Amino acid sequence: MSSIHLREFEYFEPTTTAEVANLLDEYGEKAQIMAGGIDLIPRIRNGSIQADCVISIQNIPELKILEYDAGKGFTFGAMVTLHTLDTCQPLKEHYPIIQQAIHQITSVQSKYMGTAVGNLCLATPASDISPVLMVHDAEVVIQGTKGTRTEKVSDFYTGYHKTTLRRDEFVSRVFVPKPLEGSGEAFLNRVRTHADIAKITVAVMVSVKDNICRQARIGLGAVAPKVIRATTAEAVLCGQVVSRELIQKAAEAAVNGTSPITDFRSTREYRLDMTQVLVGRALEKAFEQARGGKHV
Repeated sequence: MSSIHLREFEYFEPTTTAEVANLLDEYGEKAQIMAGGIDLIPRIRNGSIQADCVISIQNIPELKILEYDAGKGFTFGAMVTLHTLDTCQPLKEHYPIIQQAIHQITSVQSKYMGTAVGNLCLATPASDISPVLMVHDAEVVIQGTKGTRTEKVSDFYTGYHKTTLRRDEFVSRVFVPKPLEGSGEAFLNRVRTHADIAKITVAVMVSVKDNICRQARIGLGAVAPKVIRATTAEAVLCGQVVSRELIQKAAEAAVNGTSPITDFRSTREYRLDMTQVLVGRALEKAFEQARGGKHV
């Protein structure tokens, strides 16, 4: 019979965001924030994380904020669960690919205890949630001992499991602006099994006026050390007449900037091929939606 030996750690339940920031500043890298604990607790148990201080943020009311303003956008706090977002009507109506990315998570435990902000801060390159927030130009609201700052989700990641968060900072909420006018969006991923982590994730948002692509955002997951924007492909699309040839050209360009690996879920070659395929399919779907159901 095997046994698990846990290191002793201090446990705090602050009731304000200022207390959280002060504790982070005091303990630095030895501190871990716990929201739902879905990822943190198993990693502490298996020894991949060694925490001297665990800070539960469950008792801070402002982190449970969930608001929709038609003129501004959608805001959700760090303690809003995936289940709450999955069943949120404004999210379904106005940000369908965000709800779609959350809905396809099959684990009941993850849905009811896990949080979207926790998923973002894990900074896994295989996240499905990060790409859909990226293409909506979402921002993380970051709090620390020196105050509050905001950062685009697309700028939040610096590398594998790395973010721009400083020693005393944590993400308190996420703001998603109202969708672009004349926009269409799409979310596609590939998994080995329905419950598995994605081999590749693609999220797309485009804005069209007079059959000209005015804006384009393409987010990619599981094809680089961090979730990325396919900026080369976006540049191919912007200002151009929408056509199948344009979509194909952008899909080919989407591979630039990727650096997929071979692992037990998939091969590097498969991920490169499917990046092009899925980006093409997602763009077709998004442009059709933006053009009012007219096929490209």
